[in-house]
Parts: sequence; C-alpha cells; structure tokens
Amino acid sequence: MPKQAKTLTGQELRRVLDHIATRPHALRNRTMLLTTHYAGLRVGEVAYLRYGDVVDTSGRVRDEIRLDAAQTKGRHGRVVFVNAKLRKELDAYLHQFPQTKPEHKLFYTQKRAGEGFTPNTLAQHFHYLYLKAGIDGASSHSGRRTFITNLASKGVGVRVLMSLAGHQNISTTQRYIDITDDMKRRAVELV
Repeated sequence: MPKQAKTLTGQELRRVLDHIATRPHALRNRTMLLTTHYAGLRVGEVAYLRYGDVVDTSGRVRDEIRLDAAQTKGRHGRVVFVNAKLRKELDAYLHQFPQTKPEHKLFYTQKRAGEGFTPNTLAQHFHYLYLKAGIDGASSHSGRRTFITNLASKGVGVRVLMSLAGHQNISTTQRYIDITDDMKRRAVELV
C-alpha cells in the first residue's frame, strides 16, 4: 500500500504559508493551498474550479460550491461548503484577480497565459511548495487529509466526514484520519 500524504500540524501549515508569502504569486498559491485545507478539495478539483463555481452573479463568494461530475475524481458531483476562513481567502484573491466570465478557470498558471493548472501540474506545484518549506512527506493530498483529520479530532462523525470528502465508501474516509496521541488522550478522559 502506498504511503499516505502527511497530515500537517498548525505549525507546519504556518511554515508553508510563511514560505509562500516570500515567493511570486503568493496570493494565488496561498488561496489554492488553503482551499485544500479549509474545504478538503482534491488537487484536481482545485484545478478544475471555475469562476462561476465560486462566485455568484452579484460577485460574492458562494456559501456552497457545486462541483459537477466532470470536476470530481469519482465522477460524482458534490457540494463543498465554504467556511468563513475560506471565504476570506477567496474574497482577497478575487479582489486582486477579478474574473468576468463564469466559465474561466479560477486559478491560472504564470507560464500558460489564459490557461489554468491541470491536476498534474498543480500536484507538482504543491509538492514543490511543501518541499521548499521543509515539510517532509507532504503532497498535494496533505491538505485534504489534514482537513478530514482535524474535523475528526473535533468529534465530527465519520458519516459527515464521508459526505464532506465526497467519498462513496466509509472505509475510504476512515483511512484518511490520522490518529494522534492528543486525540487518544481526550478520548480516555471521556470515560
């Protein structure tokens, strides 16, 4: 079985964000990365996001992002809920990089003007960001695993996690959850 992507601590995420802040395209990179950490999107889902998926007709960030089947791994459309932290990040990004057409990609590469990332190029980009920040074992899937693990550690039930992650099988969701010593300490205090 292949090794799973690293689940980041708050300190490690801060280190990655600090690194991103010193590099070109900081706002775009920060927003893309935090979309995986705050909403649990797969890297391919981030790559396929369109302006109209995220912004309503009045120009406001939507409360829910509706991904169609073509945008998801399992070809099952799903709803992604946007929390206050992610809304703030998306607002800042969209304020600096406003789009006009709903079908335009939300995130663009610097090398291919007018074109968005592919899932593969974005996965490589995330790998590079984590590597340069000195986070060993992190990959494009780390944000998604961290999202699921953080919610599990706060007591969110596995069926809710399964739905948020867009998994079809509860056993898939369970494999995403990293069990920490802190989670075990809190659990035994419930007895």
